[in-house]
Amino acid sequence: MSCLLFFTFLTEAVILWQYASNLFPARRRPWMRCAMLSVFYLAMFAVSLLEHAWLNMTLYFVLNFVFLLAMYDLKWYAALFHSAVLAGVMGMCELTVYSTIERFSPHFLADPRRLQNVLLFVIFSKMLFFTVVSILIRLWKGQQAYGRQHNRSVLLLIFIPAASVFTMLTLVSVSDSFLLSPALEGMVTLSAFFLLISNLLVFGIDQYNLKKNVEFTQMQLLLQKESNAAEYYEMLRLQNENQRILIHDIKKHLHSIDMLNRQKEHDKIEAYLHQLIRSSDLQESARLCEHDMLNSILCRYMQQCAADRIDLHADIRRGTTDFIADNDLTSLFCNLLDNAVKAAQGIPGAFIEIGTGKKEKTPFTVLTVINSCRTDPFTEENGEPTIRIPRSHDHGFGLKSIRRIVSKYSGDMQMYYDPDTLTFHTIITLKRGTAAKP
Repeated sequence: MSCLLFFTFLTEAVILWQYASNLFPARRRPWMRCAMLSVFYLAMFAVSLLEHAWLNMTLYFVLNFVFLLAMYDLKWYAALFHSAVLAGVMGMCELTVYSTIERFSPHFLADPRRLQNVLLFVIFSKMLFFTVVSILIRLWKGQQAYGRQHNRSVLLLIFIPAASVFTMLTLVSVSDSFLLSPALEGMVTLSAFFLLISNLLVFGIDQYNLKKNVEFTQMQLLLQKESNAAEYYEMLRLQNENQRILIHDIKKHLHSIDMLNRQKEHDKIEAYLHQLIRSSDLQESARLCEHDMLNSILCRYMQQCAADRIDLHADIRRGTTDFIADNDLTSLFCNLLDNAVKAAQGIPGAFIEIGTGKKEKTPFTVLTVINSCRTDPFTEENGEPTIRIPRSHDHGFGLKSIRRIVSKYSGDMQMYYDPDTLTFHTIITLKRGTAAKP
């Protein structure tokens, strides 16, 4: 019997390894994962000799949670969710096979010394467990194609497998304690089957909703790209038209300069020439950075700042933003610039400086925003420092979006107000090549 129990836990360990290796990026080397998995399942094997079903299931859930959290790049709530799923599915598979056997052969498992019968039960239940886990792997691999990132909402889904495990153990206890009629045994079998199907349906519906939400987000991003591109090309059209007008009027400008030269008004000539040279109509193109998406965003805010008499200076170094997804790039820069524009509006000589650069010998990109700000936007609410954006009706949603993206790219954000220069500073670091893992 001990050999059979050892085979059972070995099979469960292999299934867990298959599940985790297919779905999650490893945090440790294979030999370290194998060693930890071996120690945990040997401990479960030793505890199983006590023949306490509730203790076995609790230990299975807890040790799987610790293993996933320690060996794979997962948030604690995601590790908790997947541990609950595995425990629930395994328990329901065993109950389904157990109830089915009891329905058709009531004495099949009555004598534990008949190892052949117990072996058949173990093989059938673990085959069903492996099949269901393989289906789940295919489902969650599909979600990775949509870039799923677990958040704390998965804690709500944990209730489904947890409740199923509790119900399953209750049914097993009732079946072992009382002699059930054939009709009740059939109902127990159907209950186990329905529990398993219900869990699969819940996770399937969750995947369907995820797919629809991602498709909606992608559509919104596409519309945002089209909007930015339309504004960018409209800006190019206006710039080209203004250049043609300037070229058309160049003869008149030359006549004016010639007249000033005859009058020996050298200072006026110099000012006239500087005014022409600095004219936006003589700029070669509206190209502020190499990244097409970010360039269109900056051009749109450049136009808005020009209308509000705000000087916008952008210094986006090559290759510093390529790792940021377009939807994150749009949310990050639009929210930063929205806040900066709102703070700088109405201030004489207002300016905004935005730039990105690589931190030497590190995988980090540094994003800085400096903008004019008449008053200190930091306020105390409930004893915590918060930011109050002038004329903002978003109630901090922009800052929440910025912080979410900074967290996603394993970064950090610092903000402070300089009362001597009346400027607000935002310094953000983002880790290149990484984002939050599922």
